Amino acid sequence: MSKKNKSLLIKILQILGAHPNKSFNYKQIASKLEFDSADIRKQIQKDLKKLVKQKKIKETSKGKFKIIENKIYVGVIDMTNNGSGFAIVDNLDKDIFIPNYDLNKALNGDLVEVKITKQRPGRNPQGEVIRILERAKIHFTGIVQMYRNYAFIDPDDPKLYKEIFVKKDNINGAKDGEKVVVEMYDWPQKVGSPLGRIVKVLGKPGDHDVEIHAILDQYDLPYDFDPEIEKFASSLPTEITDDEVKKRRDMRTITTFTIDPFDAKDFDDALSIKKLDNGHYEIGVHIADVSHYVQPETILDEEAYNRATSVYLVDRVIPMLPEILSNNLCSLRPNEDKLTFSAIFEMDEEGKIYKDWYGRTVIHSDRRFTYEEAQEIIEGADGDFKEEILTMDKIAKKLRKNRFKHGALSFDREEVRFKIDEKGNPIEVYTKVSKDANKLIEEFMLLANRKVAETVTKKMKPKEKTFVYRVHDEPATEKLIQLKDFINKFGYDLDLKNRKSIINSINGLLTEVKHKPEENLIETLTIRSMSKAVYTTDNRGHYGLAFDYYTHFTSPIRRYPDVMVHRLLQDYLNRKPSPNKSDFEKKCIHSTNMEIQAASAERDSIKYMQAKYISNFKGQIFEGVITGVTEWGIYVELTSNKVEGMIRRTDMRDDYYYFDEDEYAMIGEVTHKKYQLGDLVKVKVKKANPIKKQIDFEMVVEDL
Repeated sequence: MSKKNKSLLIKILQILGAHPNKSFNYKQIASKLEFDSADIRKQIQKDLKKLVKQKKIKETSKGKFKIIENKIYVGVIDMTNNGSGFAIVDNLDKDIFIPNYDLNKALNGDLVEVKITKQRPGRNPQGEVIRILERAKIHFTGIVQMYRNYAFIDPDDPKLYKEIFVKKDNINGAKDGEKVVVEMYDWPQKVGSPLGRIVKVLGKPGDHDVEIHAILDQYDLPYDFDPEIEKFASSLPTEITDDEVKKRRDMRTITTFTIDPFDAKDFDDALSIKKLDNGHYEIGVHIADVSHYVQPETILDEEAYNRATSVYLVDRVIPMLPEILSNNLCSLRPNEDKLTFSAIFEMDEEGKIYKDWYGRTVIHSDRRFTYEEAQEIIEGADGDFKEEILTMDKIAKKLRKNRFKHGALSFDREEVRFKIDEKGNPIEVYTKVSKDANKLIEEFMLLANRKVAETVTKKMKPKEKTFVYRVHDEPATEKLIQLKDFINKFGYDLDLKNRKSIINSINGLLTEVKHKPEENLIETLTIRSMSKAVYTTDNRGHYGLAFDYYTHFTSPIRRYPDVMVHRLLQDYLNRKPSPNKSDFEKKCIHSTNMEIQAASAERDSIKYMQAKYISNFKGQIFEGVITGVTEWGIYVELTSNKVEGMIRRTDMRDDYYYFDEDEYAMIGEVTHKKYQLGDLVKVKVKKANPIKKQIDFEMVVEDL
């Protein structure tokens, strides 16, 4: 069976399993899928017959099907660091706890069938993995432990609870102690460890580049381009011809500038502003015209699609496009003519739009600002284009106010950043805070993304058309109830009566927890209660931004969906027919998956650098806040640098502590001392292992 058909079978089971008391026909099932087409519907009909034969579903009436209630669930395994796991099942109030002995060779992220074996009052139900439907991954990084005729790979990922066995003829020249990439190819039923073959030798563990490359390999992300891709990119014409300019709206004489991070090289957006005779402003949002250079059905386009996104690690960017494009040809550098795709708005100072225009342009950026330089001007300093920046800041603030008035969520989280020396060692940890200059750019990018999606959908022909949307579904009610129950313990509450009350109370909560010890914890849990934003051809609006129509148009240098949006927009401007929807839906799913992989690699690179940084402070005492409590220990985030580590329960020797799940607390048997989520504590750095990305703290118990 092909992977595509297997995935469809699984999705059908998930849909029917989520509604065990309801019957569906093939059209109803198709409407609930992420993509729908005549071919998909035919396949659904075949798969329904197959599932009936397998006695997994039954036909309740002609053409209507229902899952057979045998308490088998389809879910994704989420491993803990102690070797047990949880099966996350859609529409189940609680995840199913899977002890290690009942995982039956399932690994973190695997899609599995699970049955519940034991109800545990007040706790998660316990279950057993019946079948592995789909492996999440087969490539892992780790360190070689060499023996005479074989080797074991000690995995970097603490959630991989077994070492991987490698036969002698699969060692591929690796030496004892080296870091490698291993491909797991089998795990026979009666064999204790998975079997693998070494496919790449990375080098010496602990070496900075080796560890960064290992993170990329862990998520199957590339870190260089094949020579033929580089050669193709280098062969692209760099000259902007008069003929090309004639095809475009020439905006080179209008005041234009970029505002970006101080270390940015890929400037994919610029803003222009011109005061009109009627007192309004013509504001242009100009985006690098990547689709002019990256043509469909070329090796460059294939590579960009496969990558789907640039990857931003702590010390480097792995670009979606070769640097000759991302940092040169497409980058909107100052004092150079550049080809752009633009959204141009006639607006007043209140942010009201009177006219809008979309199309290809040529611009000339007059100035490159860093966010810090623009912020100084906003705060009163003199500088280039002061009047223009202040005007755009004023309009951006009106746009932002209007967004929140219409129900946007206000997530404004700090981001961890590092200052790194020439050897790749972190010398300082700091947090990036979004200020008015950042929000100025953000608002105009949001405006362009929203208006492009709205204009294509509502105003352009044909009426029924394929387009790429960025959607964010409403959060599941069960998750909001869980969040409400949790924050009640801190004295906060949520009003879940309707959408408006939910938005208002979440925004109120996020404001109320500002600068409190539990701020980061509650913000994190609130974000986790939300649905994940995805790319799709099915418009469902964007809940978090409170937009009925939304897409990604503004970053084609680093996101492939934006390239698709540019191409579709130009096709509709040229009155071309709508392309095949299912083809674009597949590309959307791939882009979403690659975005998730890139985000995971970014998080791992931060954890690696945090462990590397804190290893210099062994034995030192810090203040922190408890961010997690589990059966095996307490997680603490240091308030001064956002480094998170664990205090293992076995290291808490002043008492015997037990885990109280209802209280989210670790409680001393004799002293009744309670350590609870959100508590401020003092901890000592015990040890840090950058290779494993693990940090251990010890609780500092104050003398009475």
